[in-house]
Amino acid sequence: MAYQVARPDTAFSLDGRRSRQKRPRVNASGHLKWIRTLPCLVTGEFGVEAAHIRFADHRYRKPAVGSAEKPDDKWVVPLSPTEHRRQHSMNEQAYWAEVGIDPVFVAMMLWNNTGDDEEGEAIIRQFARKAQP
Repeated sequence: MAYQVARPDTAFSLDGRRSRQKRPRVNASGHLKWIRTLPCLVTGEFGVEAAHIRFADHRYRKPAVGSAEKPDDKWVVPLSPTEHRRQHSMNEQAYWAEVGIDPVFVAMMLWNNTGDDEEGEAIIRQFARKAQP
């Protein structure tokens, strides 16, 4: 005779939640609009796009996203159109290593100061690439 061991719904959950249901994506159109008013994090030019950071960084609790998913709008930095295309044309982590910027930390700082133009530009100046091309 075979017996089956009954397991509670939370048996294999690390945090005690009943399911591993996906969190809804954070949409923040106001934050994206503000990001587009800042100078480029790499070149310092104005006329930027809001560049989403796709890779995971557990130091800042930034989750990975699937290939068909878009990251939360809080994980963005301002990039010129040219730099934004470069970011997507190669391995993203290699791109950020090449320009010498921690984009996840910058995105977190910008998110925490969204709407504050003076502070936003100060963050960009502080973390922007030191050696311009």
